[in-house]
This record gives sequence, C-alpha cells and structure tokens, in this order.
Amino acid sequence: MSTAQHKIGSGFGANSTADEVLEGIDLTGKLAVVTGGYSGLGLETTRSLTKAGARVVVPARRRAAAEEALAGLDGVEVDELDLGDLESVSGFAERFLATGRTVDFMIDNAGIMACPETRVGPGWEAQFATNHLGHFALVNRLWPAIEPGGARVVSVSSRGHHFSGIRWDDVHWRQGYDKWEAYGQAKTANVLFAVHLDRLAADRGVRAFALHPGGIITPLQRHLPKAEMVERGWIDEQGNVLNPEGFKSPEQGAATQVWAATSPQLEGMGGVYLEDCDIAEPAVDGGERSGVKAWATDPEQAARLWTLSAELTGVDAFAA
Repeated sequence: MSTAQHKIGSGFGANSTADEVLEGIDLTGKLAVVTGGYSGLGLETTRSLTKAGARVVVPARRRAAAEEALAGLDGVEVDELDLGDLESVSGFAERFLATGRTVDFMIDNAGIMACPETRVGPGWEAQFATNHLGHFALVNRLWPAIEPGGARVVSVSSRGHHFSGIRWDDVHWRQGYDKWEAYGQAKTANVLFAVHLDRLAADRGVRAFALHPGGIITPLQRHLPKAEMVERGWIDEQGNVLNPEGFKSPEQGAATQVWAATSPQLEGMGGVYLEDCDIAEPAVDGGERSGVKAWATDPEQAARLWTLSAELTGVDAFAA
C-alpha cells in the first residue's frame, strides 16, 4: 500500500537535531552506509548514528580528507568512491559485498550544487550524474547486501527540486545549461528514485524515502561565488551568515535524514518526500517553495526515470 503524502504529526520539527530524533533508539549491531559522510550534513549524520551505536561506512571521493574529518570517531570506516565514475562505484560495491556484511541504512547524502557546466563519464552533466546516476548505480550494486525486512534507503534531495522537473528531451543539458535548473532536475531525480525503489522493494521489507534537509550553510555551496551568495542575502560582504534564523545548523539539517533512516514512526511507510522530520505536504501551485512538487512523486515519471537510469548505468538489480 502506498503512503499518503501528508504530515503524520511526528512531534519533531525544523529545530530538531539528529541526536534528538535518535533519543532512546539503540542502533547497536546496525550498519549504515553514508555517502559524503565526512562533511557538512553527512558528518553530523555519521556522528549521530555512531553515537547511537551504529557502525558507519563512509565512501568518500576525498579519502584523506574523510579520514581526517572522522578521526577519533569510533565505529567508522572510510573507503574510496567517486559517484561521477561508474567504475569507482562498482569497485566500492565489490569491496563491500566481499565483506559479507549487510546494510541496514543506506543514506545517499553526497552531492554537488549549482556547479559550472561540467561533464563526467561519457559526457554526462555532472549534477545529474553525481547526485542521481551515481547513487542509482550504487544502490543497485549494493542491493544483495541491503537487509530485507527492515532496511531503509534514504535519498537526500532538496527544496531545489522545485526549480525543474526531468528534462526528458535533454537530461544532460547539451543545450542551454542553467546551473540552478540542472540542480533542480538532479534533486527531482532523487525523489523519483525513492518513489520507484520503494515500489520495487516494499515487498522485500525495504523502504525508501526522499527528503529536503533544510537550508544550511555547508561546503555544498563551494561552487557559488561569494557575490552570488551576498546577492541572495545568505551572507554579508565579510562572509557572515545573514538571517541565521532562516538557516538550520548542521545538527538540525542532519535530523530529517536520520529520522528517515531510523524512526519507528515510519514503520510500514515509504516512497514519500520528507521535510522538517515529518512527511511533507504536496506543494501548492503558486505558493511558497515548500512541500513536494507533483512532478517529483509521479509514479509514471519515476518508472520512466528508473528505466533510463538503468540503460545509462548498465545496472538494474530488479531486471527480470
């Protein structure tokens, strides 16, 4: 049965932290894979999960930086992974599968935002390739290890999905690249991925969720010129964050993905988009940029994207 895209009244909210949503939850014996789990929201996610007893595997494009950031945290291991390189994705998955371990929480956290036009692999647009196709291939490669009867796959999207649906006639932006619309398409793809994965995996007891973590100043903004962030009212000329009440702390930003992965309140649910530690409401046309756009939860578009992604990456764990 599909889950309704409406709030459930979790009791948490925009100011809740990852530690708060994990209070009273014992993750001893559980294993999480957190892409990008060494920077920004990913680092806070890793910290909170290990504090609750989980072991966390952090696949990282910058392995040395990850090992430095995670030094001193018990229960963490680092491996190499470049989501923009399918051979790297396959290599990580093979190494993990060889350990014989199973995954309880798969958190697809890593990503890039509003970068200059960049091509990876066979000429793919970098945001679509890294944020979506790399994670699509990773989850499908790791599928034999994803624990049936309880595992969750969490796809970290963004309110940025409001910027664009899937450009079916030009997903790789070969014409008229716009960095924000390309980001929007990639974030829409993150939601559609969760929608269809949940449909495919629910009968195995594996559920998938997508989410908006909130607005947070993190290294995700590394591609944005300072002048653009000043113009948007995010920072002042000295680099100080303006309107801090409008941004979450990293601890608050990590809360929704940790809640998605572990909360007993979501038992038996899946295939929905979350924000502020609750299921989000559908977006209202012409309203504020909140909730989830219909183009991101359309099951037909989700199935179409899955087929396209399988063709592009050459992997589909659910192929007949």
